[in-house]
Amino acid sequence: MGSSGRWWWLAVVMLVVSVSEPAFSDPQTNQIGSLGCSTYNVTDAQDYYIRELNLSFVDLRNQLSGGDKRFATTTQRAVYAMVQCRKYLSTADCVACFDAAVLVTRNCPIATNSAIVIFDGCFLRYQESYFYDQITDRITAGTYPVCGNRTARNQQIFNASTQQLLNELLLATPRIHGFYAAVKLEEPGGRGGGATSYAVAQCAETVTQSSCQDCLSLAYNNIKSCLPNSADGRAVDAGCFLRYSDTPFFADNQTTDITPFLGRGSSSGKKKPILLAGVVGTVGIILVLAALFLLYRQSGKQNNAWRKGSIVGAESYIYKDLKAATNDFSEENILGKGGFGDVYKGTLQNGDVVAVKKLTTICSRAKTNFETEVSLITNANHPNLIRLLGYSGNEKVLILVYEYMANASLDRYIYGEKRGMLNWKQRIDIILGTARGLAYLHEQFDVCIIHRDIKSSNILLDDEFHPKIADFGLARLLPENKSHLTTKFAGTLGYTAPEYAIHGHLSEKADIYSFGIVILEIISGKRSSDLQVEPITGYLLEQAWKLYENDEHLGLVDNSLDSNEYEAKEVKRMLEIALVCTQSPSNIRPSMSEVVVMLSSTDASIIQKPQNRPTTITDFDKRILTTTSSSTFTNATILFSRFSGR
Repeated sequence: MGSSGRWWWLAVVMLVVSVSEPAFSDPQTNQIGSLGCSTYNVTDAQDYYIRELNLSFVDLRNQLSGGDKRFATTTQRAVYAMVQCRKYLSTADCVACFDAAVLVTRNCPIATNSAIVIFDGCFLRYQESYFYDQITDRITAGTYPVCGNRTARNQQIFNASTQQLLNELLLATPRIHGFYAAVKLEEPGGRGGGATSYAVAQCAETVTQSSCQDCLSLAYNNIKSCLPNSADGRAVDAGCFLRYSDTPFFADNQTTDITPFLGRGSSSGKKKPILLAGVVGTVGIILVLAALFLLYRQSGKQNNAWRKGSIVGAESYIYKDLKAATNDFSEENILGKGGFGDVYKGTLQNGDVVAVKKLTTICSRAKTNFETEVSLITNANHPNLIRLLGYSGNEKVLILVYEYMANASLDRYIYGEKRGMLNWKQRIDIILGTARGLAYLHEQFDVCIIHRDIKSSNILLDDEFHPKIADFGLARLLPENKSHLTTKFAGTLGYTAPEYAIHGHLSEKADIYSFGIVILEIISGKRSSDLQVEPITGYLLEQAWKLYENDEHLGLVDNSLDSNEYEAKEVKRMLEIALVCTQSPSNIRPSMSEVVVMLSSTDASIIQKPQNRPTTITDFDKRILTTTSSSTFTNATILFSRFSGR
């Protein structure tokens, strides 16, 4: 079939379409980025493939024009195809956008086996193999932002309102049927006037809710780079689209009420994302926490809301009831000993089983602001975070009550008494679930929560071995002049990022380093600080790098696993992700949302490659491994160690 035959069904469409940077004007056919054409061609029956592709285009167009549809897929014998329009488009505009997209794809080689084009108003993708459940593809190579070149009239006000809208879209869109939302927010201003923000988020309707969340999280993390100076921006991938602007690109009557899907206050609640972090020791504690929650405070007095049971969403327990539930906090009821205090199994009067954390290492400031911390933790709601049920407190004792995890902590199943019980699939699911929980803490919650002590003993498992991160949000309860560990920083040797342990430089990338170590532990069944022989020849991270360098990645796998459960390429993929997470300097580590996408995809081309040998923190003065679950070293000498120089 000649190239002219490819046009047999499509009327001539006289449209001028940009194929590079968008013009950022009203037409919905502004192209975002460049046309994505696969470098691979169909090898057999090219004429047949082209005919099937044309039939796919006809079917998609008929679906859009024949009903009130903005999303359509079609599967011919040789090709899969998908189109999606923004739901604010009329049927006629949607079809016109589709026609323009088809026209642009004709610029790909005649027999390319896949292509994707993304416009403001729609996107079109086709491929020789099934892709409907994917959120990324090798052609687009991941989510990327496209920022406009003009500023808003009141950029500072605009930035704040847009940040709020994007946060709320990230939370609400995956919960909405059809994975689509369009929102608008007007901010009043002073003499210079206010600012109005418009934003839209959309996922392909064939992906799962969690995949939509993952894709939008990555898009959100990228589009934030546009905000400081740009009045409009987009972030796109094969499975999702995110856009904001200071000028309307949809009608006011086409906005979406996302309030029911936020799980908290309305979209006008003025909640702004801020950083919750800290550096313990000589660096001090960095606190940038605004008034996020409307708590009862009596001006000029030190009456705390937790004494009055007024923390919204958390139950106020009576101390004597918790004392009875834990058999007077008996040794027999201890579930574990953590940096913030011991955890006890408790059975309440109604029969509910809970985990009771009796906080011991608490500073005076933390007692005063305990209600703020409890409110923060209570409002962090994610399937991969331990749920805080309530609290109890007086002048001497502060207690947190959590949901009970029957299968205890992950470390017991990796190198503890239950080693060998987790199969390969369970381990990969635990890695992915933990990544999603961390991505929520870093990028999706109202504030950025840096955990600072991610390790296997802080990951708990429920009845079905789903992971839940524990002890998040407790960093501010540490005294300013000491940590909950015997080293001079909040963290655990073997897991702690070098820039944090050595220089006190703290960001969410410290958690990502720790998460990389946890991946290695889960796959290998070894403790991060285990030594192979004396003298020291390598901690787990060093061993992993050497295996990677020598292309011997299968040597990392726990020997208790059945070799039929995993493939070599899967092991290599997990090893590469772990090593990318532990790269130094910290700015070359991926974000947690990027890590989630890498873990979720089977496309090896999107996995970032480690650029250099990771840096580890070791203790040369103390070579005998402690038997505590935290692997904490006393009187440790913290040193940089480059593997190549040892």
